[in-house]
Amino acid sequence: MNEQLTYEQALEKLDEQLKLLEDGNLGLEDALKAVDEARVYLQICTERLEAARRKIEVRGEAEPNE
Repeated sequence: MNEQLTYEQALEKLDEQLKLLEDGNLGLEDALKAVDEARVYLQICTERLEAARRKIEVRGEAEPNE
């Protein structure tokens, strides 16, 4: 998996894996693979959101209070 994916790209890949699982047409091995891939994409999304949150907090702290 590419750790350099943007949030939007990882979210799209996550959605693709979830749709495969929802369809119910996968065998056990393929379903397990889809779950593993979905977890990776979910982790990437979580990391990107956390990084954005930290940037917002830092910028908010750097601004003078009125």
